[in-house]
Amino acid sequence: MKIRAAAALVLLLTVSAAAQQVSAPAREIPFDGAVDFLKLPPGMNFGEVAGVAVNSKGHFFIYDRARVTRLLEFDRAGAFVREIGKDVYGFDFAHVVRIDKDDNIWCVDEGANVVIKFNPLGRVTMVLGRKWESVEGRPSQEDAAKAPARTNAFNRPTDVTWDPAGNIYVADGYNNSRVVKFDKLGNWLKTWGERGSGPGQFNIPHTIASDAAGNVYVGDRTNRRIQVFDGNGTFLRQFANVAAPWAICITPGAKQFLYSADANSGKVFKLDLEGNLLGAFGSFGKQPKQFGWIHEIACPSENELYVGELLNWRVQKLTLKPFEGMKP
Repeated sequence: MKIRAAAALVLLLTVSAAAQQVSAPAREIPFDGAVDFLKLPPGMNFGEVAGVAVNSKGHFFIYDRARVTRLLEFDRAGAFVREIGKDVYGFDFAHVVRIDKDDNIWCVDEGANVVIKFNPLGRVTMVLGRKWESVEGRPSQEDAAKAPARTNAFNRPTDVTWDPAGNIYVADGYNNSRVVKFDKLGNWLKTWGERGSGPGQFNIPHTIASDAAGNVYVGDRTNRRIQVFDGNGTFLRQFANVAAPWAICITPGAKQFLYSADANSGKVFKLDLEGNLLGAFGSFGKQPKQFGWIHEIACPSENELYVGELLNWRVQKLTLKPFEGMKP
């Protein structure tokens, strides 16, 4: 009993310390924004850009909601390369696209309830989850929200990440309020989380990322916090200084940083992996260097970011210019 009480006290202190981060002032980070660096073919336009990712060659992958959901590739100079997965069965309502360490392309489709892995050639090599039964038609939002959570199935999933061993973590998402862990072969291992506001509970786990140590960061959007877990789902800490995290990313390299975007204010926050707020930038709007609902961030380096915007139907390239003394 004493051990439980001590553990509860430690957890309470951890959460309380994180909550105190809300009041920390954010220094403004100067930056430039470019909105025309990707060159679409004549007659083609972006729809709502739900996802943006960059592979090891500097190629860009855009997952957008046009008349149909599309996955588009551009080279490092911004020239259009190809459309991947045209008419694929699992493309229904784009949510995010992510690139793993081997340049495989992973699309999380909220509408089809699937996570699709494409190899670098654009061939489907793995599917997690299963699309709703086409012969029965799409379930209503009300019926979907009432459906019980099931093994090997998602209910409006939102994001995917991996640990150094290749284990797969899916944020499952709007209705199931949990994280699902698979091994690298796609075998279902475990889940954690349920709807709520306590540690380890979620209210729309909308975005997910992992660090070099294999810790998993979950953007718990409606609870306005980022929760951090080890690879087994053990709660480690939370950050409550990022408003509502719609999109997060973690930079590569020896010293990693976390970026988190709040769609409603247009603010992007920069933190270290302990949750210390290092700065912020951006505002809501339609002009370059303003943002209309950032839905995904790709951060191939500390000071080079790419954001996909739902309301402005575009991708922006962001070049940060941190002032001296910015880093801790």
